[in-house]
Amino acid sequence: MPPLRLLAGLLLPLLAAALPAPAAARQSAAAPQRFVLPAVSASAREHAAYFPRLLRLALDKTVATDGPYELAYYGNELTSLRRNIELKNNGVINVMWDGANRQREAELLPVRISLIKELNDYRVFLIRSEDAARFAAVRTLDELRKLKAGAGANWPSADVLRFNGLPVETSGGYEYLFPMLRVKRFDYMPRGAQEAWAEMELHQGEGLQVESTIFLHYRVPFYFFVSRSRPELAARIERGLRMAQKDGSFERLFNSIPAFQRGMAEIAARKRRVFELRLP
Repeated sequence: MPPLRLLAGLLLPLLAAALPAPAAARQSAAAPQRFVLPAVSASAREHAAYFPRLLRLALDKTVATDGPYELAYYGNELTSLRRNIELKNNGVINVMWDGANRQREAELLPVRISLIKELNDYRVFLIRSEDAARFAAVRTLDELRKLKAGAGANWPSADVLRFNGLPVETSGGYEYLFPMLRVKRFDYMPRGAQEAWAEMELHQGEGLQVESTIFLHYRVPFYFFVSRSRPELAARIERGLRMAQKDGSFERLFNSIPAFQRGMAEIAARKRRVFELRLP
């Protein structure tokens, strides 16, 4: 009969093979978790590039617990409505960033961590430079209601503007709004305080400018969204964002974006008339 030490030496490898692998080993052997993002529009490139960077920061924080990941972009630009549909139906993307409203939060799964602080709550206007004096003379919401806004057909802001009696002309495509403003299909394009100056720079020489006297104010939090059938993606993103908030890397990334610095400075200056809008 073999000695007990020899039997133990023979049995231990067999027992180890029969037991489940440790979590870390299973994760390293698993395929990377794949996140597919919408393409970033040319006119949004400067400020919107922040969101993939923030997502990567969050996912990097969770590699030890959730395993490897891959980030990819869908190759074709999608309208806001199409992004919603694709995400809801587990189509060509599985994560996006956007403003929240009741319908979007019902159809999709939001990660309820505000991505851009209060920047999206304050709206400035892109206008035609020739109309600057016309807007500087606006003192009330009733006076603003005589002018027409331009917005994306599926933007939460379009619903807010209509609810407050502000006429709106919509477009299915974000990039179409700039030529529509130039040819006077509408009079102004409300933009988040993080968006307008970067967009103006990209459309230099087109007779547009950022209006200098008015803020619209209403709360539209900006979140990451995933499909309601993919809660594991939302859970991982939320864990990573909270870790980034705790160690300060979220704040450092936010403060590194020039467009965000300009928007926060404009809010802090308190030099504009603020028109408060009610939410639907």
